[in-house]
Amino acid sequence: MDKETGKKLEHLQLIEQNLQALLVQKQQLQAQLIEIESALQELKNTKQTFKIIGNIMVSSNKETLKKDLEQKKETIELRIKSIEKQEKDLREKAGGMQSEIVKELKPKK
Repeated sequence: MDKETGKKLEHLQLIEQNLQALLVQKQQLQAQLIEIESALQELKNTKQTFKIIGNIMVSSNKETLKKDLEQKKETIELRIKSIEKQEKDLREKAGGMQSEIVKELKPKK
């Protein structure tokens, strides 16, 4: 394997590491999104609402709490879309790079 192919292989590994980090972020955001959706659902069925601030729980206005949760949900959905776009781009780069490396590593006749 020549130096150029070695550099491409290192670059591919870096892309795959970045992709893995993105997937972890995406998974965490999706978990947060599920929590928020669950909280919004529970909010419909309750009369008295509370909000946790630091280590204490304080009484909160239901509508204000609902708006806060919906805003957080929207922000998380946008971040997930952004991560999905980055993920797609990285996968395309990795695919192209893999093809190049495979071509270079094939025995020449």
